[in-house]
Amino acid sequence: MTFAALQPLADRAALFTALRQDSLVTALEDLGENRWDADMAAGTLTFTSNDDPSRRLTTRAHLIATIAPGPRSLLWAWAHPQGDPDGVAGQLRDYGTAHGIAELSQSELPFPDDASGDSEWITAAAHTVGGVAVELTGRAPYYSAPVGGGTSAVFLLDAPIPPLTVSVAAIALPRILAGTALTDARTAVWDAARLAGWNLTWADEAFSGATVADETGSATFRFDEQARITNIESSLHPQN
Repeated sequence: MTFAALQPLADRAALFTALRQDSLVTALEDLGENRWDADMAAGTLTFTSNDDPSRRLTTRAHLIATIAPGPRSLLWAWAHPQGDPDGVAGQLRDYGTAHGIAELSQSELPFPDDASGDSEWITAAAHTVGGVAVELTGRAPYYSAPVGGGTSAVFLLDAPIPPLTVSVAAIALPRILAGTALTDARTAVWDAARLAGWNLTWADEAFSGATVADETGSATFRFDEQARITNIESSLHPQN
């Protein structure tokens, strides 16, 4: 556990987040081995192929937070010297203020007393922050970048990757679900539909199933009494 008050928000967006992170990974794999460079003045993050520098992916990048082992704290971007107080990260602050979540509305969060603060813990915390940012802004994917001294910076990206359709999700889901632990899969499916802009229809008043649909097809999820996914059936339209 990293920041306990933030985890429920990240959990709610976990399925959508995993699907969008997978799309980013696919795009970067097309570059082969690559490096990243940030231009804070321009607000961009560029991934460049090591083998062919002419091949690159440039994306608008919104700094969300930095997580540093030195001060053992997280600093939200709206309070960061290189951040924008009126930028995307401000949406997290405003949500925290409106809903009484101090961990979002105060500028700097100390690590929990039981946090190791090592690189593995900071990586996990960065993924939590990325999930929270996706949930509260609707933007995805995110990218966690090492920026020196063990510090990680979390960015939300306006990446040039295809939109998340039901067809794309249905094809990726078996692989995604095999590697993603969903605290409440039923809620995660609902939230994925909300964030992706799909239509969702519940099977009954017990919420034992849900069908999501868009112009590319539909997928029906079945849930057990613990809200776990037991089956997925899809009907996809041919794509040009």
